[in-house]
Amino acid sequence: MKWETVIGLETHIELSTKSKVFCSCGTKFGGEPNTNVCPVCLGHPGVLPSLNRQAVEFTVTAGLSLGCEITPVSYMDRKHYFYPDLPKAFQTSQFHRPLCMGGSVTLTSGHVIRLNHIHLEEDAGKLVHERGKTLVDYNRGGVPLMELVSEPDLRSADEAVEYMEQLQGIMRTAGVSDCRMQEGSMRCGVNVSIRPEGEEKLGTRAEVKNLNSFVSVRQAIEFEVARQIELLENGGKVVQETRSFNAASGETSSMRSKENSDDYRYFREPDIVTVRITTSDIERLRSALPEMPQARAKRYTEQYSLSAADAALLAKYRKVADYYDATVAPPLSPLKEGGNRAKLSASFILTQLFALISTEVAREEWKVPVTSEQLSELVTLTDSGKLSRDAAKRVFSKMLETGQSADSVMTSEGISTESVDVAALCKSAIDANPAAVEDYKNGKQKALQSLIGAVMKASKGQAPADAVRERLAEMLK
Repeated sequence: MKWETVIGLETHIELSTKSKVFCSCGTKFGGEPNTNVCPVCLGHPGVLPSLNRQAVEFTVTAGLSLGCEITPVSYMDRKHYFYPDLPKAFQTSQFHRPLCMGGSVTLTSGHVIRLNHIHLEEDAGKLVHERGKTLVDYNRGGVPLMELVSEPDLRSADEAVEYMEQLQGIMRTAGVSDCRMQEGSMRCGVNVSIRPEGEEKLGTRAEVKNLNSFVSVRQAIEFEVARQIELLENGGKVVQETRSFNAASGETSSMRSKENSDDYRYFREPDIVTVRITTSDIERLRSALPEMPQARAKRYTEQYSLSAADAALLAKYRKVADYYDATVAPPLSPLKEGGNRAKLSASFILTQLFALISTEVAREEWKVPVTSEQLSELVTLTDSGKLSRDAAKRVFSKMLETGQSADSVMTSEGISTESVDVAALCKSAIDANPAAVEDYKNGKQKALQSLIGAVMKASKGQAPADAVRERLAEMLK
């Protein structure tokens, strides 16, 4: 029998507010355990929470960036469960009136993944298991957290990972979260079920909780699909349950039977005021939204003829994309007819700059020693033919080392923008290297590279390598 995989994701994203959602404690990651806490986030009797306005606005911003409908009147609920990471024995969350409804994420295949809703809640503390004991760090407790609940529209581990990657890029671009999975600010639970191909009715699902990397998401789904298929094909039955994932083994294991909403005894939180969001609030937040990664990548392919892969890489990080846009923007210098400053700029950024700034965090922060104006000047020199590609790479390397402009580097390195007489340089190289000439004429192709090297050395790297190759081959016929 052929089986179809059905996946829905519950993605938790911590918001980048400076203070927690119901108190004034800070939200900075790290620090000594249980030092960033107060009576409110520790759930002491008699304390009163105060809702963080920015957390609400960030959630609305996230919803707008995903095409959600914003709920004009919403409120918080109490979600009851007893667990050591939750000192109040209930979580202040949303159930009856979430802030955002609907919305979607479109995968590169064109497959639209619908969202059911986005709600705001408080994060729980962190359990630390050491030497047979469980310790609790409440620093994370009370950090504002969004939960984005998808419809069961995903059909493979690949789609689930891409969906997560798209969400990460959108949330970072919107400026509501850094989505650093290694710090726990983005994590998810996956609901996995299978059904016979062509069947409409959904199968019984198992939820795998607290996945904090794309690798874990992929492995957990692939293991669950294989487990459920084997179970059904051997006459067994899938039970609705919550499972944990072991990253070391790549396997899931049962934790407890799956809770339903009735188990949580939701009721309205009496200590927090009703949230009212006006049309003017929504339009103010909507007008502040930047261009989203998919739209930006599409613009780069259509406007600048970049490859889809290059466009996606540039658009993935907001500050990188802003830097690229500033580099290619007029009117610093006019381009020659048929020039392609856009592709040249992309090449410098995606090769030399990305080699220097190589981590996710560093690319998010994008602290670059060369300004976009300086890079634009170098690109214009290269595009106009005043500087060869090879020379431009050398100049850019020095610019990255020193932070100097292209003109300053060229002066210090003795590199001129005067046009190079390729024909004369090639003739000199041929006259000075008769052995290499003879080897080339005898079929040794590597000898040509030796002659090219001689020309490049004589021109101090300013001669265009492709033109040198062509002229030498022509002269040696």
